[in-house]
Amino acid sequence: MNILEKLYCRVFQFGFKLAIPILPYRNPNILNQVDQIPKLLKEKDLCSVLLVTDPSIRGLGLTKHLEEILKKNGIKTAVYDKVQPNPTVSTVEEARQLYLQQDCKALIGFGGGSSMDTAKAVGALIARPNSTLEDLGGILRVWLRTPYTIAIPTTAGTGSETTVAAVILDDESGHKYALMDFPLIPDVAVLDPETTRTLPPRITAGTGMDTLAHAVEAYIGNSTTKLTRREALRAVRLVFKYLERAVKNGNDMKARRGMLRASYLGGCAFTVSYVGYAHAVSHSLSGQYNLPHGETTAILLPYVLEAYGTSIYPQLKALAIAAGVAHMDTEEALAAQSFIRAVWELNRKIGIGTRIPGIKKEDITKMARMAAKEGNPVYPVPVLMDAKALERFYYDVYEEGGTRS
Repeated sequence: MNILEKLYCRVFQFGFKLAIPILPYRNPNILNQVDQIPKLLKEKDLCSVLLVTDPSIRGLGLTKHLEEILKKNGIKTAVYDKVQPNPTVSTVEEARQLYLQQDCKALIGFGGGSSMDTAKAVGALIARPNSTLEDLGGILRVWLRTPYTIAIPTTAGTGSETTVAAVILDDESGHKYALMDFPLIPDVAVLDPETTRTLPPRITAGTGMDTLAHAVEAYIGNSTTKLTRREALRAVRLVFKYLERAVKNGNDMKARRGMLRASYLGGCAFTVSYVGYAHAVSHSLSGQYNLPHGETTAILLPYVLEAYGTSIYPQLKALAIAAGVAHMDTEEALAAQSFIRAVWELNRKIGIGTRIPGIKKEDITKMARMAAKEGNPVYPVPVLMDAKALERFYYDVYEEGGTRS
């Protein structure tokens, strides 16, 4: 990256950091149980909702109780249950049409990040009916108040229940639109561990490491605040305490609740302080090959931390202390390296590898350009990299002769 590009990125990022105190950041109201939703909707005089979820979640019966109690309380419920991993523009449009046809007044996103992001994107299009998702992709392009939105995470990882972001895949180009604006923050987040009880170990692992990446990248970036640093450190502490337990025993409700709290805190931190290149590169990979975003981010994170080098050693020491792998008197470089090793080791313990099968070398240049376009100038990363520099990470995780399962 040449000096003028670096200067532009840093000035852009500095401007946003200066604006943090006056920007309308807010945290969703928290409910601890799904059963509290009907009363809330009645208080808001919202008698018709669109429930957005995916076929697996509904097929497992996870939405059944909510649908029943909404019906019992006289709240009309339309259900859109066709959300897939890496939700697409066409999916959002289908859900939007159902919202309008059923004259809905509120949205409930029930599921992982895909379902919540779909609900948020539907809300953006309801607020801006003459715009497309391409128009709304980027920073501060929604502007207008979206319908009342309740987010019910069934994974502890994406943080979508508290963020300004919704990531939607273009069906044709494979490019991911990242919508980022304050109206997209859900009004309510329901942190009920019962909704995560049946989450399979592999998804628990991947989404949990996504939580870790949110917290870590928010903490090491250049746009932190006292509050986001505290939230990120608390999230890291909870992940290292509870993620392995949640993966190994899905019925460990203390671990499930701890991971939901970690996801929420990580989401609050990166909503203000943003993420970094681990996410930018991961988005391009998951979009290109339809891979689970959490897993790809988990695999990339330690490579990216290593690439930043000594520039983030002070931050990594603080993270190492939060993770319980270093102490205040541990030498800085040793503590930093201990944290990166701890990330590798946590991945190993929960079944996440070090390589991503199925990457095609001929796709790397295009994906690196996508990652650079997403990350620069928005993400206040500690070390700036252009598309050419970002190519290294695809080769780091490239598996010779590998095929995707």
